[in-house]
Amino acid sequence: MNTSDLIVVGGGLVGTALAYGAARNGIRVTVLDEGDDAFRASRGNFGLVWVQGKGVGMAPYARWTMTSAAQWPQLARALADDGGVDVQLRQPGGFHFCFSDDELQSREERLRSIRDALDGDYAFEMLDHASLRTRLPGIGPEVAGASYTPMDGHANPLKLLRALHAACRHRGVHFAHGSRATRITPRASGFELEAGATTWRAPRVVLAAGLGNRELAPQVGLHAPVRPNRGQVLVGERVARFLDHPTTYVRQTDEGTVQLGDSLEDVGLDDGTTVDVLSTIARRGVRSFPALRSLRLVRAWGALRVMTPDGFPIYQASTQCPGAFVVTCHSGVTLAANHVFSIAPWIAGSAGHGVPAGIESFGGDRFLNGNETFHHAH
Repeated sequence: MNTSDLIVVGGGLVGTALAYGAARNGIRVTVLDEGDDAFRASRGNFGLVWVQGKGVGMAPYARWTMTSAAQWPQLARALADDGGVDVQLRQPGGFHFCFSDDELQSREERLRSIRDALDGDYAFEMLDHASLRTRLPGIGPEVAGASYTPMDGHANPLKLLRALHAACRHRGVHFAHGSRATRITPRASGFELEAGATTWRAPRVVLAAGLGNRELAPQVGLHAPVRPNRGQVLVGERVARFLDHPTTYVRQTDEGTVQLGDSLEDVGLDDGTTVDVLSTIARRGVRSFPALRSLRLVRAWGALRVMTPDGFPIYQASTQCPGAFVVTCHSGVTLAANHVFSIAPWIAGSAGHGVPAGIESFGGDRFLNGNETFHHAH
């Protein structure tokens, strides 16, 4: 049981997507999962399959995101077949609300820059308040307008994680729970990984340990300068259906509950909640949809995203230690389809699957010039 074809370090959305994709390609996979006491980014996301606005200044990331969103229906079907779980994927297009004319103008410039970089292959609309109100009748008077793209959607993130775990087991993936990898030793036959008192062996290993990648990557000649960024989320009770589309700040689930979110905080490893940020999130939700003023809140939480200095992913194979890979991103839901169908077959060494097209810009070596100043890229 301690030997497999591939070891995946990390049992969150990124790690399980890679494990599932690799197992679909017929290899034996072991997942070393630290457990629920880890800083799981998976429990803090908004469930968005989100394209619009992503990739300013890096056209390959915009294209990469679009590709994954387009493959998401295939992923949802595969997870239903292999995991028996409906992840409630809906892709009706999404809205980003702006609360002033200046915000609207800035938003349009941002999306135009992406469209220009993609030679026009990037559909979006800018809507003033009146046009937006015809599509979302409950919108508040303080919303000046919105951007809309037909590419955006959403899924149930908790069901997604459950579906990935179930699909992995269906495909024979072995999970080693409570196993925090601390040391990786390259050997002639591959790699030995120490997790507690147990040693695991495989000819290939992929680091998908979120914040843990920073310490593990150098052990196999890779570079993953990630750091935490906290996001907080509010969840309200079930209410009558008022919103089918995902938006940046407010989302209604299939069950009718309401999610409010979108915050960015550099607070180290503190994954708690704060009254000031939650108040801002709540106020913005009410400004978006005034009917939410009477919404009763049922829970709140904070979680740590995994951010690189420029906000874009890291996908890289080690040249120093062949067979070792690192995968780091902060969009584990949106990019899940790419991870299953493109990245995993490459890592598994499947015939006909070389380096996925479009990831040449995402090597961790881009940070080796000493420029590791962090900023937030959406």
